[in-house]
Amino acid sequence: MPPQSSRSAITIHWVSPLPPAETDIAHYTARILPALSARAEVVLWTNALEWDLSLERYCTVRHFDPDTILPRDFTTARRGTGPEVVFIHIGNSWVYHAGFLRLAQRIPSVVVLHDLAIQELMIEAVEYNEWEAARYLAGMEKWYGAEGMQTGKACLAKDKKGADLSSVMPGYELAMEKALSILTHTSPAQSIIQARLPELTCHLLPLPFEIGPAPMRAQMSTGPLRLLQFGWIGPNRRLEQVLEALAQMPKDFDFRLDVMGKIWNPAAIQSKLVELNLVDRVCLHGFVSDAILEDALRQADLVLNMRYPSMGEASGSQLRIWNAGAPAAVTRLGWYAELPDNVAYFIDLEDERAQLHALFATLAADRRAGAEIGAAGRAYFEAHHDPDTYAQEIVQIAHQSAEKDNQTLARSLSAQYSLKR
Repeated sequence: MPPQSSRSAITIHWVSPLPPAETDIAHYTARILPALSARAEVVLWTNALEWDLSLERYCTVRHFDPDTILPRDFTTARRGTGPEVVFIHIGNSWVYHAGFLRLAQRIPSVVVLHDLAIQELMIEAVEYNEWEAARYLAGMEKWYGAEGMQTGKACLAKDKKGADLSSVMPGYELAMEKALSILTHTSPAQSIIQARLPELTCHLLPLPFEIGPAPMRAQMSTGPLRLLQFGWIGPNRRLEQVLEALAQMPKDFDFRLDVMGKIWNPAAIQSKLVELNLVDRVCLHGFVSDAILEDALRQADLVLNMRYPSMGEASGSQLRIWNAGAPAAVTRLGWYAELPDNVAYFIDLEDERAQLHALFATLAADRRAGAEIGAAGRAYFEAHHDPDTYAQEIVQIAHQSAEKDNQTLARSLSAQYSLKR
């Protein structure tokens, strides 16, 4: 680990999934770690039993129990004597974030909110005994009233789906019980949070991604049109709708769709492929290595990155697409709706199938049609998503939050002293 320049440097306790966890939040942490550890003492905290040992070149990595760790345990792990602050990352996968959710309800922290809509996280955490149903229902009643309580019960009974609540009862409020401040990566999410939780500061930073060398595209001029979809593919990622659109293309439309990443229900998608007679045209790879994914991105004529409903956050997948200089099709909603018109192909939900058909036909007729979109996306990415700038801002947020935490503690101690008198 590189030596810290001063024992008074701020310590950032970073509670996050870590590689090799199959979530982009883990890779996001790895991407910013070199820049962040150069500016602060960083301690990575994980409740997983294994992690990529290369992370320890930059900082200390500690295993912890989210239900028993105390503030003093964080303090004991640091090497310096300066201020310290805990950052807790909340996504929408119970596998990686259920323990972090419980921790966020106990320990003052900066909550990095990767998804506004975390109902699926909470409901599945209860289902898999990673959270108490009573805590979930109490939070739903607190933030959404009697209707929230009844809706929560319906979700636990599987009469309703958490994904269906994303726009009306997203659930992020339940993770804010001890929040010092919030960090989000999109202005729509920031606006929603500030209106809902005006007492908390909500910081906005563009999601970072390591800027790689100039992309080397490797598209074929003949053969099937190469389509790609990747990442964690839940119901909102429009895979079923893409398959239906492809099935309706003319018979002479030659294509191959590679799907790389975990699918929420592989059996349902396999059945869909059989139903639509697409088994020979679509390959489900499952989770793949970065090297395989990067090669697929170089060859892709179009990457499908659509989603509805939006979970309220920026897309690490889109940053990876831009880094590769590939053209992408995205739904004109949420974060995507604020992007410049020339950095992706924008698909309107109400006319989704017709616009996909037109886009497929355009690219099949001219493989280079997407080159300008890919190049503009890469330029936008370079200008807005640099990890060094992100790391600088994280350190500033840490200092602000540490000061706020000290002020809160001072007020608490003062109140206790007044009561004793």
